[in-house]
Amino acid sequence: MTQQVQQPARNASSIAGAGGEQISRETTLFAEPVFHFKDFTITNALFTSWIAVIVIIILSFVLRSKLKEVPGKIQNLFEIIIEGALSLCDQVTNDRALSMKIFPIAISVFFFILVNNWFGILPLGGFGLIEKGENGLAFIPFLRGGTADINTTIALAILAVFGANLFGIFSIGIWKTLNKYVNLKVLGSIFTKVRHEPTTIIVAPITFFVGLIEIIGEFAKIASLSFRLFGNVFAGEVLLVAMAALVAYAVPIPFLFLEILVGVIQALIFSMLLVVYFTIGATDHDEPAHNASHSDSGRHEPVAFKIL
Repeated sequence: MTQQVQQPARNASSIAGAGGEQISRETTLFAEPVFHFKDFTITNALFTSWIAVIVIIILSFVLRSKLKEVPGKIQNLFEIIIEGALSLCDQVTNDRALSMKIFPIAISVFFFILVNNWFGILPLGGFGLIEKGENGLAFIPFLRGGTADINTTIALAILAVFGANLFGIFSIGIWKTLNKYVNLKVLGSIFTKVRHEPTTIIVAPITFFVGLIEIIGEFAKIASLSFRLFGNVFAGEVLLVAMAALVAYAVPIPFLFLEILVGVIQALIFSMLLVVYFTIGATDHDEPAHNASHSDSGRHEPVAFKIL
């Protein structure tokens, strides 16, 4: 039997039900189901992710409709944020044209992770369901940060890693992208260069083997990205629940602000790593590095107005 309840999130570990029966509130590793649509189960983490996407879309349309040639205070603030983020992206790519291609993806992922991180620590987590389980009544919140679910972070990591390789295919071609992992070109060089460079017969197989190791490295990136984000966000939720269970008032507030800051940092780290992976994917290692004229170190035309 399922009942709706509106209890404060501070009574997280154990609260008394209407009949005096204790209602447990545990932070589980996996997201809990809150809705069912035929055979499709909607978990609280998935539900929160949908809300985050809707919030971002609505804010995007609202901000775009409010754009003016003479910006107001809010538009100025967002232009400063966008320009600063784009400059940070330039420091990685060293190429404004490349930054303009990667930046929309990176900033979208940043805001998606940020909103999900913050939704997970909102007091609205006290709204949810009471379900009868094996160990008695259990409270299941409607909202749980999407990034506190390992499924979401793995999906984001796959997007970053495989998206970077797909971006590389469109940027430098499928042959050069595949050669980063299965370098048939370097094996072929054994027959063409061995007379002039005898060491090629040793170096070429090693280079080919390193490329195969890079394939394992791509899967390692997925594991690293997903577990780093999930671990930090989930640990923050556990910390807040534990502090709220011990002392319901005042004491959890500093930890709440700490988690707000952690949410920003984790979103920034993930987004910057995404920019790094996309930049590597679009780099042709066979060609000599471009000179400084290609990376425009001079004045850049303001683009925040265009992006918004």
